[in-house]
Amino acid sequence: MGRHAAGRLARTLLVVAAMVVAMSPTAPADAVSRAQHRTTLPSRRGDAVATFTVGQFNSDISDEYPSVDVTKVAAAIRKSGAQVAGVEEGGASIPELANDLGWPYYDVRMQIVSNLPLLDPPGGRGIYTFVEVTPGRVVALENVHLSSAHYGPTRVRNGATREQVLRSERLTRLPGIRPSLRAAKKLQGQGIPVFLTGDFNSPSFYDWTPETVGIRPAIRYPLKWPVAEAVVRAGFEDSYRTVYPDPVTDPGLTWPVHRDLPGWNPTPATTQDRVDLIYATPLATPTASVLVGEPGGPQISAVVKPFPSDHRAVASTFEVTPVAPPTLVTVPQRLVVVGDDVPVSFHADASASAQTVAVVATGGDPATDAIAQQPTMGAADGTSTFSSSSWPPGAYQAVLVDTSGASLSRFDFWVEAPGTQPSIATAKPSYAVGEPIDIAWQNAPGQRWDWVGIYKRGADPLVAYYLLYVYTNASIDGAVTLDAGSVVGTWPLPPGRYSVYLLEDDLYLKIAGSPFTIGA
Repeated sequence: MGRHAAGRLARTLLVVAAMVVAMSPTAPADAVSRAQHRTTLPSRRGDAVATFTVGQFNSDISDEYPSVDVTKVAAAIRKSGAQVAGVEEGGASIPELANDLGWPYYDVRMQIVSNLPLLDPPGGRGIYTFVEVTPGRVVALENVHLSSAHYGPTRVRNGATREQVLRSERLTRLPGIRPSLRAAKKLQGQGIPVFLTGDFNSPSFYDWTPETVGIRPAIRYPLKWPVAEAVVRAGFEDSYRTVYPDPVTDPGLTWPVHRDLPGWNPTPATTQDRVDLIYATPLATPTASVLVGEPGGPQISAVVKPFPSDHRAVASTFEVTPVAPPTLVTVPQRLVVVGDDVPVSFHADASASAQTVAVVATGGDPATDAIAQQPTMGAADGTSTFSSSSWPPGAYQAVLVDTSGASLSRFDFWVEAPGTQPSIATAKPSYAVGEPIDIAWQNAPGQRWDWVGIYKRGADPLVAYYLLYVYTNASIDGAVTLDAGSVVGTWPLPPGRYSVYLLEDDLYLKIAGSPFTIGA
């Protein structure tokens, strides 16, 4: 389910300050961060069918921090057989999770861990990334976590009509899936297989049929759940239900799980359903699907004890023909430290005459403003590695340049000085009641659910409620204007003394803050 992402409800966390230290990234996790740069895209080969296993796991790390054991989350993903996994509620632990798995690749913007190379395309915008399934051949992967507000099956169980539930679903969850479906349509048009993982917080309509009415208390009538219907109409197939077509004999329930851990556990009245799903376009054929969960759980293929999450992990295996990616240039880490090596991977299709990989300040012309460049030596695929030791902190772009000097592709990344800390501030120290509040931040981690919260002056977010919040959209340097249409919470704030905080990845951990005032 979830806490406050996209409308999730907040709960107060009472933890001691010493526990916060335990969430700091470890040296091995940092080593994983550096290791993921080693993406090479060797020379292309003929298309061939590959076996590819995709996992999906709402880890519950952020929702039950700090009680969830990340090693148990890693164990569940490992036992699923997944080669790459979409993760929800990662709680700033994606590098640590990858390290525990022994996997060299991860994406904090999308909350993906992988044992296969990941290529963040310039046009992906955090909606999709490429997975290099075989050398020089990729598929696209999208990962979503939709709102848990007004959870549909509970509303059905409590007596809501079909029309009331459909209206609620269209308002709360359908808008959240549309960017992924738009991107998938474009990718399918390019012949690229697309996989969509997520905690959808909404069931599959394949499970709410006349035959399943009454098998669980919530299923009072058949229902075409709008999100699932939109996904299927966009050309995706439900992998679990393809492998197990009968929802009566194989319900495949993923939520909730009763676990032997501190934190929330379901009551007997909690509705059960299959909301953790793995979809794929027809270019991929599902051949198997498994659940990993708690001892005694239904239809479990592998057990982790104690089980860390209130969701079961899912993995589906596919036969798929990966394809050459479109022309692109990419940097595996969007935020690097001065002195780090910066590997810039590139791919040029047959119609592009790539000649040079260059690095420029954002917006610069590689012909006149390149601070570093290397020739491609005629290669269609490769990695050029640059040292950032002499680069001043700031915003940069890697650029793939053709023989005429034109830019074929650009990728944004940032360089920060060693020891630089994130910062956040309002544009001015005081605002009138109802006046829009302009806020900017720098050097944020760029994680999926980094967020901005407004609190009473100096309040501890581990024990106090936020008054307003908005997500950073995984930006490293960014800005937002808070007003009645942009935030969750009560607007306008009354006169008083407040603090704006930058907080990590759906956690109540402040990483930057500054004061401001609202006057009468």
